[in-house]
Formats: sequence, structure tokens, C-alpha cells
Amino acid sequence: MSDATTRVLHVCLLGNPNTGKTTLLNRLCGLRHKTGNFPGTTQEARVGTVGNSGLPAVRITDLPGIYSLELASSESEVCREVLSGRTSAPGTDAREPDAVCIVVDATNLERNLLIVGEVLRRRLPTVVALNMVDLARKLGTPPDEATLSEQLGARVVPICARSGDGLPALVQALQHASIPTQTPPGTQAGLEAWTTSVATAATLAAQRKAHAGDTGAQGKAKAKSRMALTDAIDRVATHPLGGLAMFVGVMFALFYAIFALAQIPMGLIEAIFGWSAERVQKLLGDGLLADFIAGGVLGGLGGTLVFLPQIMLLFFLISLLEDTGYLARAAFVADRFMRPFGLSGYAFVPLLSSHACALPGIMATRTIPDRKERLAAILVAPFMSCSARIPVYVLLTALLFPGKPGQQALAFLGCYALGAAAGLLSSLVARRTIARGASRELAMELPTYKRPSVRTAMLSAWDRGLLFVKKAGTIILAISMVLWWLSSFPKQHAPSPAAAEARERAAMVLAGADALPTAEREAAQQQHDALQEQAEHLEASHHAAQTFAGRIGRFVQPVFEPLGYDWRLSIGVMTSFAAREVFASTMAVVATGKDDAEDEGVLRAIKELRRDDGVTLVFTTATAWSLLVYYVLAMQCLPTLAVTARESGHWKWAVLQLVWMCGLAYLGAMVVYWVAR
Repeated sequence: MSDATTRVLHVCLLGNPNTGKTTLLNRLCGLRHKTGNFPGTTQEARVGTVGNSGLPAVRITDLPGIYSLELASSESEVCREVLSGRTSAPGTDAREPDAVCIVVDATNLERNLLIVGEVLRRRLPTVVALNMVDLARKLGTPPDEATLSEQLGARVVPICARSGDGLPALVQALQHASIPTQTPPGTQAGLEAWTTSVATAATLAAQRKAHAGDTGAQGKAKAKSRMALTDAIDRVATHPLGGLAMFVGVMFALFYAIFALAQIPMGLIEAIFGWSAERVQKLLGDGLLADFIAGGVLGGLGGTLVFLPQIMLLFFLISLLEDTGYLARAAFVADRFMRPFGLSGYAFVPLLSSHACALPGIMATRTIPDRKERLAAILVAPFMSCSARIPVYVLLTALLFPGKPGQQALAFLGCYALGAAAGLLSSLVARRTIARGASRELAMELPTYKRPSVRTAMLSAWDRGLLFVKKAGTIILAISMVLWWLSSFPKQHAPSPAAAEARERAAMVLAGADALPTAEREAAQQQHDALQEQAEHLEASHHAAQTFAGRIGRFVQPVFEPLGYDWRLSIGVMTSFAAREVFASTMAVVATGKDDAEDEGVLRAIKELRRDDGVTLVFTTATAWSLLVYYVLAMQCLPTLAVTARESGHWKWAVLQLVWMCGLAYLGAMVVYWVAR
């Protein structure tokens, strides 16, 4: 095999935000790309490999989206360092790239050509990917790629990243990329004038080639009609009140879809784990190993993975919304709404990212130009409901509103709204005290509306789901196994006095019932069955209370008793500081009070939990609401505290974040519990 076919070309993918870079990378590399951080930075790097037979493979590094290489931002600095060869993405060499692929929005040519000129001045082999040519055709006449290539002195390839049109030609162009024959002016004013002249030439050439008469008129009419529709939508989507109402409506529809569409896969997952637990018990019989696998391993994983469909649906739908261009309008609306609380629209994307996970959200605050505003955003980012909270929200809203997806969606939306409100109010406090100052004005571009890429959304959902499964397979599984051991040992053989008394009462009720009339005999039988069920709950509770988990729970119970939590829930809350989503598996492993929790379903088993008296439910309405508020507001993620300390520059901010959030959660949960009672 020749060196030409074994060599791997290092190509950088560069362009403005919202030009389709990530869609292009996903279309080229699919699930073969890996995500990490550039060394020494918190900027995310996506790296993937693609190639044709007989030609060098192309390793593509997706650089952060920027408007200019000369801006004083962390993203622009990363791009400059990578293009100069001083830094590299994970898995690539620290050298100048073999080629640069600049992704250009064909519908907004002049603005996109600014960064093209900045790259051409660096004299690197360059290819321009003219993306969204399908939209440009619908809007009228797309730029003429031949004239554009002549003006730029570099190969221009028209593509549609969403559909995959033109991608083979793009890969071939990258494999044969050459240094551009044109060098734009060195001054900023000269570069802007050059950009305008190139865009004008490409547009005029396209217009000259367009069909005359009806065809041209129809294209202009379609463009005018499309722009009129875009303006009409934006008048609502960016309106101070209409835009806010639209955002709330979109979020409600999103959460309703999550509940309504996920029921079938959730039931299937629950059935699979229930069947698996049954098979283990039948194959291994009664014994410690069977209990460990069925209860500790399958019970813990089943209690967590049952929420995987909601998590994947959430990220799938959010990706679709982002791809349409709507989220940029949401940021515009949010700027007006967030400004009174000391934050600007610059904080919208970091806070929105925190709904996936607070870690990338906090790291994304580096894009906020004001230092004090950035500190405030770091401190309040964990208030945004992350994906780790979803299993808890789903569990508690299902207990509060069984079989009512509309009300569950409203409660779910309320959790997100409460977290956002708490974050904004906390930001207001921070900006009036420890981070005093006014927020900056927001300057941003609204991308064009376009049809979202289902493929990109599916890849995003798959990636996030895979991360959740990996977490469930490591941290959550380990915690579930420890919880099973704590809830199973030491073994107790002494019967519960309260359970024995209940059985005696049941026997007395049934004694002589045969001589009673039919109606009274049936009533006695029902009373007997109720007392027997109470005895079973008391026996299970008695044995559970004597285990290590029960003793730990009783030790910490006085702390959480004002919130309405018994020792079981206290254990669930304490273990959640390692990972919030462990709460669901904790309830499945420790707090069911039944051996067959998985057989009857996690939700049904947890709903039937009884306190030590064998009568009072553990999950009353007041307790469920209290838990919901607590998990919305509490800081229960140790890695987030570490990132807060690193990004803010001192551990004191992480400690303040922990104390403030947990104190607010405790107070809020207590108030809700006593009001709900």
C-alpha cells in the first residue's frame, strides 16, 4: 500500500455559528467522531475521520464557531492556536493543519466571507464549503461558485450538509486542497471592502446566469414571500410578551411529547428488567447470589435505565429546535427578561447548556465578556434542571399525577421554571452584593429558519443517551450494589412484634366467620386481608430498619424530618449527593419494602411504600411535592463544585454555591411540605 493511501490528512472545520459545521461533521463522520476538550482549555473539540478508497483519509477537527479570528474571545484564541499549529485537538498532532475547510452560509454570503478572508491571509491550503445552497435557491439565486472560486483563489464546493448533497466532492477537494492564489488586504477596512466586492461579484454572476422572464420573477417572488414569512414569525418570536408566551408554549409541548411518547419504551424496559429478575431467581433459586443479581444489579439498573427514553427524547427535541433557528430567537427574548436580574443574553446559551449538564454550562460562561457577570452565571448555572434530575422528576410527577401526561408535563415544566426562577433571583442577589455591576448589551445574529436535520438530532440523542448509560453502568451500578449490601445486612431473624400483633388480630377477625351471614363474612375476609397486608409491610419495615442502611437512615432522619422524609427517603437524599439519578434506584433497591419490586414495576412498588407504622404512605402528596422542590434547588453534584472552583478561581465560590443552594432547597422543601399538608 502506498504512502498516499496510508497518510491521514489533518483538516480543520471553521466557520461562523449556525452555518452547519456540526451537521456537516455528523454527516461525514456519523458516530465515528469523538468529543473532548482542546488541551489546556474548556473549549469542546469534535474529531472524526472520513476518507475514500485509494486516497488519504481525512481527520476533521470541528473548531468552535466564531465570527472573526481577531476577536478577544476564548473561541477565537483556540482557532488561532490550532491554525498556527501551537495546539491541537485530542488525537491529533500539534502542527499546522494540512487543509482548512471553511463552512459558508450561502444565504448570507457577505457576512460569512469576512472569516474566509482572514483564513486566506494565513496562506494555508483552503477549501470553501458553500452550505445551504438548497435554501439559497429557494430564496432566489444562489451565489455562482465558479465566480466565487475565481475571486477567492480557492476551491468552492456547493453542498447541503443536511441532505448530504455534494459531500463526496468536498472530501475529494480536501484531499487535493492547495494554497489560495489570492491574498485579501491586511487591514480590517480593506478586508471588509474586499468581502463586499467578492460577494457582489458572485451574486451578479449568478443573476446573469439565471433564467430570464418568468423563472427569475418566480425566484424573486419566492424569496420575497419567504422573507415576509420569516419577518412575520419573528414579530411574534422576538416580541417581549408574545415571544415569552411562545417560549413557554414550545417548552410545554416539548415536555408533553416526552411523557406521551416515552410510555411504550419505558414499559418495555421495565418489563425486560422484571423478566430478567424473575429468570435469575428461577435459575439460581433462593440465596445471596440471586438476591444480589436480581435486587442489587438488575434492580438498580432497571430503576435508572427506565428513564432513558425521556432523556433521549429531550435531547432529540432540543436539537431539532436549535437546528430550526428558534433558540437564537429565544436568546433574544431572554436578554430582555434576564437583564433586570444582572444577566444578559450572553448567559442564555451557558444556562441553556446547563439543562444538559452544569459542567459544560459553567465552562461555556467563558464566552461572557464581563467578569462579574460570568461569576454570577457560574454560581447560578446548577439551578438549571440538568438531565440527571430527569429520572427524579419523572418518578415524582408520575406519583403525583398517575396516567395524566398533560399534568405531568405541566409539573415537569414547573420544575424547569422554578429552577430558572431560583437562578435568576440568586443572580440578582449576587449582582447586588458579591458581583456588583450592570450587564452588557447583547449583539447577535438571528440565523435563517430552516428545516431541522433529523439525523443530527438522532445522533445528539444517541450521544447523550450513551453518556447516561455509561454513567448508569459505572457510578450508578456501583452505588446500587453498595446500597443493596447496606439494605440486606445484617440479616435479622427475630420477628416484628407489631407484625405478630397484626397477624393475631387478623386471625381473630376470621375466627368464626363461617357462621356469619354472607355480607358480614365477606367484610370480615376483607378486614383479614387488610390486616395481613399490614403485617407484611410491618415485617418488611422491621427487617429493613435493622440493616446498615436502616441505621444510617435513622441517624440522619432528624435532619430531614421537617421536610416530611422518613429514614428511607433520607437515605435516598444522602446518596443523591454522589449522583442525583441514583435516587430512583435507591428507592428500587432500599425503600420498596417488597422483594418483588421489579416484578410489579418500580412506580407501583414505590407508590405502595409504608412507613414503620405499616399504614402511612411514605410518598404522600405533600412529601412528593417537597422532594420535587428539594431536587430542583439542591446542589447534589460534586464534580460541578470542582468545576466551579476551577472556573471561578477559588474554592470559596464552590463552598458558597453548595451552602446557598442546599440551604435554599431545604427551606423551600420545608415550606412546600407544611403548606401542602
